[in-house]
Amino acid sequence: MRRPVFRLPSWLPVDGFLLALVGTVGLAALLPAAGRAATVADGASTGAVALLFFLYGARLSTREAMDGLRHWRLHLTTLACTFVAFPVLGLAAGALVPQVLPPALYTGLLFLCLVPSTVQSSIAFTSIARGNVAAAICAGSFSSLVGIVLTPLLAGLVLHGAGAGFSAHSLISVACQLLLPFVAGQLLRRWIAGFLARHRKVLGRVDRGSILLVVYAAFSAGMVQGIWHQVSPLRLLCLLGVEAVLLAAMLTVTSYGSRLLGFPRADRIAITFAGSKKSLAAGLPMAGVLFGAQAGLAVLPLMLFHQMQLMVCAVLAKRYAAQVNAEEHTKDAQDVTANRTAKGTWTEPGNGIEAESVEAGSEDGNGTGGGTANEADVAPHFR
Repeated sequence: MRRPVFRLPSWLPVDGFLLALVGTVGLAALLPAAGRAATVADGASTGAVALLFFLYGARLSTREAMDGLRHWRLHLTTLACTFVAFPVLGLAAGALVPQVLPPALYTGLLFLCLVPSTVQSSIAFTSIARGNVAAAICAGSFSSLVGIVLTPLLAGLVLHGAGAGFSAHSLISVACQLLLPFVAGQLLRRWIAGFLARHRKVLGRVDRGSILLVVYAAFSAGMVQGIWHQVSPLRLLCLLGVEAVLLAAMLTVTSYGSRLLGFPRADRIAITFAGSKKSLAAGLPMAGVLFGAQAGLAVLPLMLFHQMQLMVCAVLAKRYAAQVNAEEHTKDAQDVTANRTAKGTWTEPGNGIEAESVEAGSEDGNGTGGGTANEADVAPHFR
């Protein structure tokens, strides 16, 4: 007799990449890079970040991004949620320092609020929820594109007040390590796009490997400096609670705000998922450049928020899909009922004479050919 295999519930997605990140953090805790090894790790991390953003630029289709401008109201709404509503809530959370959150974790939480939206999971959840997938693709792409410039600028403006120590030199480093490789990728896209498409799987591993290298270097530096002694399990629980409130607030803002703005259901679903999530893939390399040796604690809130948003949005997407399916089923049933009523006998008002049924045959009275078109018209279409 086979033993039952333990499987996680379908509504509880665990990102495999996040598990790899956790394993990388564990490796950095057990075997941190120190001395000459730390220098090598930092240099490799810098090169990996530049390569990562070069590939981002080479993959992003400029034509698709420009085509998406036609849906400008949706994109502006998503950008406002990502780069206005999120930072405002992050700044409001400053009232929790230091009673609930230590300054180091609050800096990471504030950085989380400045990161662009994710692309892949927004598309996936919008598709599951029967929303506007094309809008989710464009909204996520625009957010990533704008975030390359806007996130470092907002970080320099907002996090400087939070004591993160940003300077003009930091912003120049960001431009050299993030923006210039991205622009170079865009300029070379016409020649290398085919190669990237043919080797998509291999380059996907390069992407993830680069991010893991950045995380290892950041957490190794944190272990060497002993910054992890600043955080207790109680503080981590408080951080999870604050992030749960943050996610709930943004889901409420995106859902009800898009409704008040008059967007149709499919667009509201895209706004809800694209406007309430943050990109781990974009945030981790940026944190490595912006925070340097202090990036360990700075990326911890983003890593926790990433998994939380996956679990919550998976449940929400399936609920949206169930609502859409139920409404379509009800509408189809009403259409069938109305058509059957139209096919039945009716009495012409005023003369008391029963008219011919719509279902009667052709005009010559042979009883054939009737109802074929009507049956085709009312056939329910389930997707």
